[in-house]
Amino acid sequence: MKIQYIVILVTAKDKKEAEKIAQGLLVAKLIACANIIEGVQSLFWWQGKIDSSKEVLLILKTKKILFKKVMAKVKSLHSYQTPEIIALPIVAGSEDYLSWIHSSCG
Repeated sequence: MKIQYIVILVTAKDKKEAEKIAQGLLVAKLIACANIIEGVQSLFWWQGKIDSSKEVLLILKTKKILFKKVMAKVKSLHSYQTPEIIALPIVAGSEDYLSWIHSSCG
């Protein structure tokens, strides 16, 4: 069976929290890489009304088989009651890069 890879998107309240989440996932070998993008403006439904917040976006690369462990770790490190943790399949990529993801995480 061919290994499947995913990109996981997680928003966090600030850069410090994003770095804490990324470090925790890297140390646990659950991801190969985390990109942190500051200055994200989020608009969303929360508790029956439209809300907004400045956030930081984490873009995580890993194996699909590790998603549940990544999700549990993110939840344990995150301050939000309901953090965004969504996965998108990597449908194609450089074989060198995918091989690097494979060798970099559990």
